[in-house]
Amino acid sequence: MNLSATILLAFGMSMDAFAASIGKGATLHKPKFSEAVRTGLIFGAIETLTPLVGWGLGMLASQFILEWNHWIAFILLVFLGGRMIVEGFRGDSDEACEAPHRHGFWLLVTTAFATSLDAMAVGVGLAFLQVSIVTTALAIGCATFIMSTLGMMVGRFIGPLLGKRAEILGGIVLIGIGSEILWSHFAG
Repeated sequence: MNLSATILLAFGMSMDAFAASIGKGATLHKPKFSEAVRTGLIFGAIETLTPLVGWGLGMLASQFILEWNHWIAFILLVFLGGRMIVEGFRGDSDEACEAPHRHGFWLLVTTAFATSLDAMAVGVGLAFLQVSIVTTALAIGCATFIMSTLGMMVGRFIGPLLGKRAEILGGIVLIGIGSEILWSHFAG
């Protein structure tokens, strides 16, 4: 795979994380750049690892992984999105409750994992091609770091405009990403 194809693949793989990061940034109270970088690092690290795992699994059991990855991503994203929607509505009744300043580590890891399962599937496919999986995985991780950090900062500016509805919108975005993953699998 040439350099331009690798870059296109890397940024294509980062779009789900970008959308999720916008939602995450919108739900925080004025997230600082350091929180955006933290989110970018978590998303980028996981997005680097999943194609490597997918590549390894592709060598072992590609058919099973390809049959189930879309369902796993869909369930995780619907769960996380539903949780955000419930929290968004719950927050409406309590005006004194202020938005958090940062997301918990495991919430970010779970979201990052759910949005990176497509990268795992790509890794499975790359197992059958002559590519440098390490270089490709690092490119995907770097692109995801950049896009997730940027997404958090975009969310920072969208959040105050949306107020408490930002968490509901973020949940809808995650459910939409999960639905798109499932739809694209069945639509072919």
